[in-house]
Amino acid sequence: MATTALHTTVLDALGRRITSGDVAVGAPLTLDAIGTEFGVSRTVAREVMRLLEGLGLVRSRRRVGLVVLGIEEWNVLDPRVIRWRLEGPGRDDQLRSLTELRHAVEPLAAAGAARHAPAPVRDELVAVAARMRRLGEAGDLEEFLALDVRMHELLLRSSGNEMFGALAEVVAEVLSGRTHLGLMPAAPVPEALDQHEAVAHAVAAGDPDTAEAAMAAIVGEVRRALDRG
Repeated sequence: MATTALHTTVLDALGRRITSGDVAVGAPLTLDAIGTEFGVSRTVAREVMRLLEGLGLVRSRRRVGLVVLGIEEWNVLDPRVIRWRLEGPGRDDQLRSLTELRHAVEPLAAAGAARHAPAPVRDELVAVAARMRRLGEAGDLEEFLALDVRMHELLLRSSGNEMFGALAEVVAEVLSGRTHLGLMPAAPVPEALDQHEAVAHAVAAGDPDTAEAAMAAIVGEVRRALDRG
């Protein structure tokens, strides 16, 4: 197995354990134990621990080594941490907190895109929304997902707010997670398709108020669906 694949396998395994609570806060992790369990070298184990430390999941302490940290220390906006949490027992809480973040940010991003997006982005948004309708009505969820991710990325990155743009990968992970975890309907509801087209056309027309309202409707329905459970 290539070194990169080894890193990923061990990192994912330990990341899931920590974010799921299977490893208690304050528990020590050692290079020897990781190497023995996963059959990897100390070099690989050390690199994995460096990555976990960079994500705020562990910290080095004198005379103890590396210890597991609580959620308040995690880099909760890193796509890897989001993915691990979505795959764990805290999935519902993670979806709820991320959806609340989207509700706060994405309507304003859509309004910003209506003000700032260049002409090619406006044209692409309209084309993407139209293709999303065709794919959604056909039940092609995988390609629909790819376009959905693209649409939200375009809105965030063309909003004129670099902080919103930095959340593009976060939103992509949420959208992908909901689909791959079977939390989406077999076909998108017609209202969602209507609202995506409404956002795209409002941005294309330079209408920030309509773009904001349509995006608020999209993420608002996601919140209500989570509340319905």
